[in-house]
Amino acid sequence: MLYLFKTLIAALIIVAVVEVSKRSSALASFLLALPIVSITAFIWIYLESKDKVKIADISQETFWYVLSTLPMFFLLAWMLRNDYNFYLSLFLCCVLTVGLFSFTQYQLARA
Repeated sequence: MLYLFKTLIAALIIVAVVEVSKRSSALASFLLALPIVSITAFIWIYLESKDKVKIADISQETFWYVLSTLPMFFLLAWMLRNDYNFYLSLFLCCVLTVGLFSFTQYQLARA
């Protein structure tokens, strides 16, 4: 039952962003930028395990992975404004992000 509730919350967040984007791209962007999923996950992890150290570790690693995603947003915006195909743009941005994630993971493992 808890798993279903978690799935419903995640789906509602996505639907809310899509619906808000029909009225305001700025507000939709703001909602996407909020760490709603991260905060919700932290709360669930805490409720299920009470493990603050685990949450601290996840929080710190999330910071580094968020940095890896930032170039994707600039590249996607640039490609779409320069009339590249949407799916090609999205695919190339995902490839870039996977590469940056891999690099980040490599660097974190070395630290």
